[in-house]
Amino acid sequence: MTASGLVIRAIRDGGVWASLLAVTSLLRAGAETLLPAVLGRAVDGVLHDGGASTWPLVYAALVAAAMTGDVLTELAIGTSAAAATARMRHRFVRRLLALGPSAGPSGLAAGDMTSRAVTATTDTGLAPSALVLTVTAVLPPVGGMIALLLIDPWLALAFAVGLPLIIAVLNAFVRDTSAVVGRYLAVQGAIAGRLVEALAGNRTVAAAGTADRETARILQPLPELAEYGHRTWRVQAATAGRGTLAVPLLQLAVLAVAGYELAAGRLTPGGLLAATQYAGLGADVGPVIVQLGRLARARAGAARLLPVLDREPPAYGTASPPEGPGCLEFRGVSAAPAIERLDLTVPGGRAVAVVGRSGSGKSVLAALAGRLAEPDAGEVLLDDVPLRDLSHAALRSAVGYAFARPALFGATIAEAIGGDAVPAARAARADGFIRRLPAGYATPPDSAPLSGGELQRLGLARAFAHPGRLLVLDDATSSLDTVTEVQIGEALTRDPRTRLIIAHRAATAARADLVAWLDGGRIRACAPHRELWADPEYREVFR
Repeated sequence: MTASGLVIRAIRDGGVWASLLAVTSLLRAGAETLLPAVLGRAVDGVLHDGGASTWPLVYAALVAAAMTGDVLTELAIGTSAAAATARMRHRFVRRLLALGPSAGPSGLAAGDMTSRAVTATTDTGLAPSALVLTVTAVLPPVGGMIALLLIDPWLALAFAVGLPLIIAVLNAFVRDTSAVVGRYLAVQGAIAGRLVEALAGNRTVAAAGTADRETARILQPLPELAEYGHRTWRVQAATAGRGTLAVPLLQLAVLAVAGYELAAGRLTPGGLLAATQYAGLGADVGPVIVQLGRLARARAGAARLLPVLDREPPAYGTASPPEGPGCLEFRGVSAAPAIERLDLTVPGGRAVAVVGRSGSGKSVLAALAGRLAEPDAGEVLLDDVPLRDLSHAALRSAVGYAFARPALFGATIAEAIGGDAVPAARAARADGFIRRLPAGYATPPDSAPLSGGELQRLGLARAFAHPGRLLVLDDATSSLDTVTEVQIGEALTRDPRTRLIIAHRAATAARADLVAWLDGGRIRACAPHRELWADPEYREVFR
């Protein structure tokens, strides 16, 4: 898909309001185009018929129509933009979440993605009104030129002499604005990305006393942002200046010819008035420039959405895992940068701890186990069914996760845990501190003052409440004290599901049925902890 294609989709997203906008803006443009001719007829009627003409009434009716068109157009502009923005934002967020943690576009910070989801979708939502109003803004100038031709061909010829200047002004504006706006939005997204990163680590910033340095880093692109902002205004100012110069010159040329035609008796006073107004209408490219600017901004916003919308989410099959104990198998799996041709079988209903030095690929292996990451080669199977063959619902139902830094979603702690929350919280040794919260299990997660260990226990409770057959713990007990870790380890030992545990502590590995020792991208050994402990290199892993 191209940016232009996405703009067209946004126009369709405007729906019935974009259609209403087309009708109302055509009504307004038609009234504006007819007004000078009717005014000229009204003047001639007053001069020749002594005011008995009905043309003044027609003029008043056209003014009322133009005013009605203005009101309805403003309503349709806002509503069509809101509808298109909402649909584009839903489309962008759904695709972003569907891509998953590993399939998303690389090199885009969370803040930049937030900026695209909020600002770029809003800019793209301008497309329905911008395109419709660009087309209808062209109608009065075109109508003015046609009217001049109908009034007197010499008037049209005088106007046509200056027409190339107007075309050059519009062409330069579109070219310069598209480039400048696109770069402005890109720098804006970079600043947003740096700000979100700093806010995520604000405690570290405060502890290190580096607030001033972080402020400078976040705002470092600000001069570039200002420069592109100033360029935008300079382009608009230069275009407005050229347009302001073109309008009176064209009007003067048409007026001179119209005066000559009036003196020769080939033009009436009303025709002279209409010709003068049509010359101004034909040269008035200001509304066209405004709408072209909005259209350029919509296209720049669409270009910022494409890196996400152009990527296809992982494809899922339609299968459900057969009845089985939850046997997990890695066959010749490679995943850059750490895993290379790895083979590992996690027996159903057993607990296998994965250990290895930092950077050995433990978390990558954990992500592969539930298809949070895609292998570059090889296959991951659950009860002999490749994960890629499972439906999305079946996979997410079969595999549960607990992470080192879990995120809580839900209106209450109970909703964040899910399932049968109380027994799960008890197993994770979280029930006690949850009941001490202001509203207990009904406390909103955002209002709960949680330590790192308490947050991990809630993540573990959510995993325990998951009904699946495979449980993956990615360093999920790293913030727990020793006593709590032992208690949760005992609960894990009694859990009948298959457990893949990323371990950094010897005590965690010792409680597992087997230990998979990850080294050099492959499994160096897979045996009980007590057997591996005799190897000095294995012991070195935990130091």
